[in-house]
Amino acid sequence: MTLDDLRVFVAVCRAGSLSAVARDLSCTQSAVSQHVKRLERETGVSLLERQPRGVAPTAAGRILCEAAADGIGGLDLALRRLGDLVNGESGSVRITTGGTTVRHFMAEAIVSFRRRHPKVSLEFRTETSSRGCFDALLAGNLDLAWITVGGPVRGIEQRPVVELPWVLATRSDDPLADRPRIDARDLTGIRLVRSPPNSTSGAQLDAAFAELGIRTGSDTSVADWDTALLLAELGLGHAVVPAVPGLPTPVDGSALRLVPVPALPPLSVGWAVRRWDALSPLARSFADLVAASCTKARGTA
Repeated sequence: MTLDDLRVFVAVCRAGSLSAVARDLSCTQSAVSQHVKRLERETGVSLLERQPRGVAPTAAGRILCEAAADGIGGLDLALRRLGDLVNGESGSVRITTGGTTVRHFMAEAIVSFRRRHPKVSLEFRTETSSRGCFDALLAGNLDLAWITVGGPVRGIEQRPVVELPWVLATRSDDPLADRPRIDARDLTGIRLVRSPPNSTSGAQLDAAFAELGIRTGSDTSVADWDTALLLAELGLGHAVVPAVPGLPTPVDGSALRLVPVPALPPLSVGWAVRRWDALSPLARSFADLVAASCTKARGTA
């Protein structure tokens, strides 16, 4: 049993496909299968079972996958920290984020970090959901993930950074545009442009709507909040979005208005890591700078 065997097996369990892992590793499906078979010979149990589409771990396979993933993740973190000790101020920080995260939450922190650590590389990987960010953290040697904070996730520590109130984005000529705030009943029946329900923020918004008894009209799902704002400005629907840092403040003559929706509980966003106490000093420095800039932005909003 080798570390490579375990890495490949964990990758297969997460992908649910031998061929997908083979493509990722630029090897043959037979080579991937040999890694799994070697583990099965040494453990004496079947670790994978065929399904109509791909494969899935057996009960024994799930036990080995969870233990191996935890061990590999810890080893990767240790190797990264050793690399930082060797390289000093010329290491790297790897972050996974959503599509518009960098612009709204990290722009100021990136500038500050570059000034403090000019030889350090910042590497960003984009995911389309918090679930994707969690999977990327668990599967690789990433340091940080910026996520919508939700329920507990095995092997992940979440740390809220800022609470974002919700606003309704609408055209300035809409009847709702001049209201000081939007009540829950004002949202009933209107067409919304919003994050998809399978996203963490979308699921939390659905839960809030259900608790308040809100039933909206036909919704349009978009991948990010900036797109929702654009469609609202074009008059293609109202958008319920969190008041993220850097959100443009409509002025007189602007086609867009942002009206607070205080009945909706704020959206919590922040950092996720495998282990906070295993973060490198460089990664911790970047995380702290982002948190400080978000807090500053909320204070001046």
